Amino acid sequence: MSEQDSGMVITCRDLKKTYAQGDLSVSVLNGVDLDLARGESLAIVGASGSGKSTLLHLMGGLDSISSGSVSILGQDVAKMNEKQRGELRNRSLGFIYQFHHLLPEFTAVENVAMPLLIRGMKPAEAYPQAITMLEQVGLAHRLRHLPAELSGGERQRVAVARALVTRPACVLADEPTGNLDRGSAHALFELMQQLNSQLQTSFIIVTHDLELAGRMQRSLRLVDGVLTSG
Repeated sequence: MSEQDSGMVITCRDLKKTYAQGDLSVSVLNGVDLDLARGESLAIVGASGSGKSTLLHLMGGLDSISSGSVSILGQDVAKMNEKQRGELRNRSLGFIYQFHHLLPEFTAVENVAMPLLIRGMKPAEAYPQAITMLEQVGLAHRLRHLPAELSGGERQRVAVARALVTRPACVLADEPTGNLDRGSAHALFELMQQLNSQLQTSFIIVTHDLELAGRMQRSLRLVDGVLTSG
């Protein structure tokens, strides 16, 4: 039975990543095994430099695998070319970063509609979906505002809306609350949990915040390049 048939969104098997630094070979991941089910929320914690972001990039098909495998909805990422990986990312994954990475010259609704437009959807269809998603994250009154006109928390809400507008199977979030105050961070996590429940989108969140990690359904720690129970 495939991962897609079994309800697994992301599967990693003996995943390893090594970087060359001059004559040295630096091992970052030393055999990661992971199964993420549809609708599941997972936190990955660990010390700075432990490889959390590297793991997230490999699961998102954004970096090359040294050995082992990553499957997204049953499809082996390593066996795809860059065009196929890009299409899979656009179709199946959403990304949220510590820095919102919004395009400064575009309004909130234009930023959120962008993944749909890249997919080839007509603006007349993309913009209503973007508006609906911004309404879901509480920003109906900020549709026409540029990122510079939004607060930090509002920008991250736009980034969440952009990640979810394609109705991805999974959202990969790298320190999504790292630049927010405690109140805004809690509000953003509550929003992501609410959308996780409503849309059955899986979430993998890399975070230093153990309190926020504890609010996810499951928490794993990355130590010496392998995942262990929270």
